[in-house]
Amino acid sequence: MNKTTAQSNPTSIDELVTPCLLLDRSRMRRNIRRLSAGIGGLGGVLRPHVKTGKSIDVLQEIVAAGNTAGITVSTLREADYFLRHGIADITYAVGIAPNKFGAAAELIARGADLKIILDSVEMAGQLADYAARERVAYKVLVELDTDDHRSGADPYGEDLLDVGRCLHESPYVDFTGVLTHAGASYSCRTPDALLAMARQERDRAVAAAGRLRAADIPCPVVSIGSTPTALAVDDLAGVTEVRPGVYVFLDLVMAGLGVCSVDDIAVSVLASVTGFQERKNWAITDAGWMALSRDRGTADQDVDYGYGIVADRSGNAVADLIVSDANQEHGIVASRQAERAPQTAFELGDLVRILPNHACATAAQFDAYFVLDEQGLVCDRWERTGGW
Repeated sequence: MNKTTAQSNPTSIDELVTPCLLLDRSRMRRNIRRLSAGIGGLGGVLRPHVKTGKSIDVLQEIVAAGNTAGITVSTLREADYFLRHGIADITYAVGIAPNKFGAAAELIARGADLKIILDSVEMAGQLADYAARERVAYKVLVELDTDDHRSGADPYGEDLLDVGRCLHESPYVDFTGVLTHAGASYSCRTPDALLAMARQERDRAVAAAGRLRAADIPCPVVSIGSTPTALAVDDLAGVTEVRPGVYVFLDLVMAGLGVCSVDDIAVSVLASVTGFQERKNWAITDAGWMALSRDRGTADQDVDYGYGIVADRSGNAVADLIVSDANQEHGIVASRQAERAPQTAFELGDLVRILPNHACATAAQFDAYFVLDEQGLVCDRWERTGGW
């Protein structure tokens, strides 16, 4: 893995063109260490989901903290990118579609130890037929629905055994195990609810693996993971890997769930104040939804932060200012509870930092991070991948 060369002379954020994406290295490292230690303390191993960082430099920071084995990706473009950087052990954790069988086969031919997922007998049959016809050896996990959130086979249903048996009996498919994601954890509102969801995720995944083994279908991998449940779980017995993603950066949705504080959020969008609408008590910035994303994840939480919290150039929240609305290239800054008028907080041309609702979605708007050192100076530029 070849790390991006650091800048020899750290520079001020004043030299950056806005909007751009900032990454607080100290906060990121603290977040990484926290979860690595927590999962390690339970005897677990991380297979980090790199959909959040989409950067080899970010991954190197994760690996440096220890307790990892392989990576998880959300697109085959990510798989290609990380394979080109020497990472071969990859789980593609989105249900495979027939139009991607060939792309997955190409990655395998190039040396990727690629695992793909599916959740139905129909898709298993199509993959098995393609594998036999093209002589491709696929590794496959069955996705489980452990929380009624989205896709996945019922851990207690007969369809799980049918899918497992179809894959196990295919000569060109290596049935590897089961995988689940407790997406419903994002709707939990208390620590007790998060703990209950984490236990449910583990219990149902382990039970599904047990049912497969009892039917003489080997199931070596039991893969679980979401950031909220990974930070709440208290028992990993029977689990072989945990796959959190946004824990590296964290965001306002995670803060709203109570798994972190606003001060833990490692990414922000640097923007410039371009004007004021004093009669409306608004400030205008050059970071609209093209920079912040359209994600409004906090709208369903106890505190709605609009399109993000407004912080000063050092990353400290300013009163109760938020980006209350956004157009394509304009952000409208207003006071959430009329604590302070934005025109009294900033001057024309001031730099502000917007803390995101959803770090994955906001980071996806940019092609690189400007990395800040402990003094808040730009010490590096890390490129990130994108696309499907």
